[in-house]
Amino acid sequence: MKSATKPASTLMQDIYIKGARVHNLKNIDVTIPRNKLVVVTGVSGSGKSSLTIDTLFAEGQRRYAESLSAYARQFLMRMNKPDVDFIKGLCPAIAIEQKVITRTPRSTVGSMTEIYDYLRLLFARVGHTISPVSGKRVRKDDVADVVDAIKKLKEGAKVLVLVPFHLHANRSVPEELNILLQKGFSRLYDGELLRIEDLLDSFQEGGGKPWKPSPKKPVYLLVDRLVVKAFDEDDLHRIADSIGTAFYEGEGAVELQVDGNQHLHFSNRFELDGITFEEPVPNLFSFNNPFGACPTCEGFSQVLGIDEDLVIPDKRLSVYEGAVAPWKGEKLGWWKEQFVKASKATGFPIHKAIADLTKEQYRQLWKGISPALGIDDFFQEVESNLYKVQYRVLLSRYRGRTTCPDCEGYRLRKEALYVKVGGKHIGELCEMPVRDLQQWFAELKLSDNDRQIAKRILLEIETRIGTLMDVGLGYLTLSRLANSLSGGESQRIQLTRSLGSNLTNSLYILDEPSIGLHSRDTERLIGVLKNLRDLGNTVVVVEHDEMMMREADYIIDMGPLASHLGGEVVAAGNYDELIANKKSLTGKYLSGALTIDAPEKPRKWMRSITVKGARQHNLKNIDVEFPLGVFTAVSGVSGSGKTTLVKQILYPALQKLKGESSPKVGMHKSIEGDLDFITQIELVDQNPIGKSSRSNPVTYIKAYDEIRDLYASQPLSKMRGFQPKHFSFNVDGGRCDACKGEGEQIVEMQFLADVHLTCDVCGGKRFKEEVLEVTYQEKNIHDVLEMSVDQAMEFFAKEKDVVNKIKALSDVGLGYVKLGQSSDTLSGGEAQRVKLASFLGRGRSQGHIFFIFDEPTTGLHFHDIKKLLASFNALVEQGHTILVIEHNTDVIKSADWVIDLGPEAGDEGGDLVYAGLPSGLKKNKKSWTARFLT
Repeated sequence: MKSATKPASTLMQDIYIKGARVHNLKNIDVTIPRNKLVVVTGVSGSGKSSLTIDTLFAEGQRRYAESLSAYARQFLMRMNKPDVDFIKGLCPAIAIEQKVITRTPRSTVGSMTEIYDYLRLLFARVGHTISPVSGKRVRKDDVADVVDAIKKLKEGAKVLVLVPFHLHANRSVPEELNILLQKGFSRLYDGELLRIEDLLDSFQEGGGKPWKPSPKKPVYLLVDRLVVKAFDEDDLHRIADSIGTAFYEGEGAVELQVDGNQHLHFSNRFELDGITFEEPVPNLFSFNNPFGACPTCEGFSQVLGIDEDLVIPDKRLSVYEGAVAPWKGEKLGWWKEQFVKASKATGFPIHKAIADLTKEQYRQLWKGISPALGIDDFFQEVESNLYKVQYRVLLSRYRGRTTCPDCEGYRLRKEALYVKVGGKHIGELCEMPVRDLQQWFAELKLSDNDRQIAKRILLEIETRIGTLMDVGLGYLTLSRLANSLSGGESQRIQLTRSLGSNLTNSLYILDEPSIGLHSRDTERLIGVLKNLRDLGNTVVVVEHDEMMMREADYIIDMGPLASHLGGEVVAAGNYDELIANKKSLTGKYLSGALTIDAPEKPRKWMRSITVKGARQHNLKNIDVEFPLGVFTAVSGVSGSGKTTLVKQILYPALQKLKGESSPKVGMHKSIEGDLDFITQIELVDQNPIGKSSRSNPVTYIKAYDEIRDLYASQPLSKMRGFQPKHFSFNVDGGRCDACKGEGEQIVEMQFLADVHLTCDVCGGKRFKEEVLEVTYQEKNIHDVLEMSVDQAMEFFAKEKDVVNKIKALSDVGLGYVKLGQSSDTLSGGEAQRVKLASFLGRGRSQGHIFFIFDEPTTGLHFHDIKKLLASFNALVEQGHTILVIEHNTDVIKSADWVIDLGPEAGDEGGDLVYAGLPSGLKKNKKSWTARFLT
């Protein structure tokens, strides 16, 4: 099917794709208007990414690579031309995909957005180095500073320009004096003027007692003498020359003696209080550069030391109740006893929970309070006894990654932290949430000279910070590690960097930038995308969000369904034209002809568990009740505390209570309720389903076992003695020996990325020729792995065992995924739904599973969300509990219970705004979520 195209007169202005056949695209023609905000939508697997990323962006990249010199091209992997007749009007393409692009622990939000690079420049240009001893500013004098000081003296003042007299190594006094004489100097000064020639004469025979510098009074070299007057230009040149000479001879130190009693000291060395400081340069503030990085932690912020969380595992306990884990037992309990005794005199609150101690009290616990010894003293004692095996075992029990003691987690050498702008060093700025940083820069006071120097730098910083705020990331700090961000956060940070570069006449392709965003923040994001468009760029967004479609200039709806039933342009036009199109599934949902209906009566619940006193990160000591046996949604703006509450407190705490190993449990008082009712806790997140490239959906849900059994039962298999293992690409036997069942061979390049080549033995089919000769309904095992889930269900219609296993994938909206698709090509949302399918495929289980889903609607069309909700309800009907962290209003409306956090993000969030039925949330005036529920 071909889409309707625009008149030929506009084709040169717009981007015109002719005959696209990549993946499931059915030889389609598409016109994308230039300099517009274009949304490409459609059900999951309909061909959106095939059109935008695999066709449009791939061709843009290929053309860019082809434009490079032959020398540069040899370092790039050869880019194949997408399967398309031609693309006209294509401009430089930039794809911002929905994935965390870095895993290095050195990359931060500040470095990814380039804000940190501008901060380094700001501190190098206008930063003031403050001495840690006196608190005074460290200055470096130059010739102009000394000349200005002389000009300010009263007229008629007599000035001597002096520098300290140094006796250099391996030189005698006469040798030193002779060299000074040869340089043109004639006098020394030690309270009175001394002629150098007279001093040399004292060393001659009969010249009397040889002169020797007195250790009791300093000796200076006289460089120049002058009387202050209204200096003309020639006078100033002469004075400047003398001062320059003085700085050289004095090795950076110059002294002016005025009228014999006033002394003015100058130094062109960067020092104060006996300390020589590093002059601020951009590399001094880089933790990725050996010059600026903290030498102890090498710029990583953490070292292997005593882990505070292991020493004090339960911060709900007090010192008296045994909060300090190693202070137990007959011998080591002495440390606790002596601390408790000393607390009476010092007033230390030994009965107060560790979590409630002030910063100073917590520091006293570690450093000690006279006469009591603290935790640090305890571990020093342990380290002094490491020759005893029991002490080595004790120490290893409490070792872990801890904040670097030298840089205090700021990653930089201490000299960099002496440099301040507006009273703060660069590390303190990076620890501030972006919203506070924006306020700090708005109130920053600089001198007129510094403001002029920093004008351009401040403009770049403020622009990028403003964009971070606009895309809803005001709660992040610049020091936040890039590998701890979600896919949506990572994508919006890349968007900030792209906006900061101010490119024009480019094609931006974004893959679902609204992922992880509350509807309130989606409005801001749309504003950012419009700014990008207004700069003269074409912005193509793969998106399912209704708000985004309403604001788009042009919408392309792919479909009608997924996989082999998709790949066509169903509708193209503006929002009104899409709604009017009867063929468009998206249009039907937008117009209200099709809806995701909320349940008429939410389920009632009898059992629950309650998290008491949650106060990790920004949570404000809240109590939250989670119902059991129903479907609950946790909502709130991005950064309001949802992930902290569910993934950092509830999930690890439940795991710990069930005796399973768990990550660190966030701070809270207790978990109470029907804990025995829960038999299993499952966090279904967006992490990959397997680490091996051979891992795929069909093996993960255990359906491949049925398929292998089926092929092993074919007549040819029995004749050749093939067993199910011969149809596995994970073990030797039937798989290709050359590529070990990968289908490709990896060529390791010494200084470049590895090159992936299709295996030339099996042609990418993974199996040996004799195994591929075994067929079922004229299809071999490779053909089956190349089928989509929906195609496989039709193909195996007679094999109920196979269909029942793979049906779960179709039920969660993954009917378009190939059975043998490598797990590392699945998006986070797809991986999450494969995990959900594996639970659905098991059928009714005996126990009660508590399922936690983190944004399960990621990458889903309205039609697929309807399927997903049906899967959730199926699990609840089987007697399980579903808890989802979600922003999608259709999911929130369909829940039995809603927990809304906020009202804002960061410090202004962390409160329980609402807990109850979805219908009641609409009436809540504090909730941002309520404003978008219809």
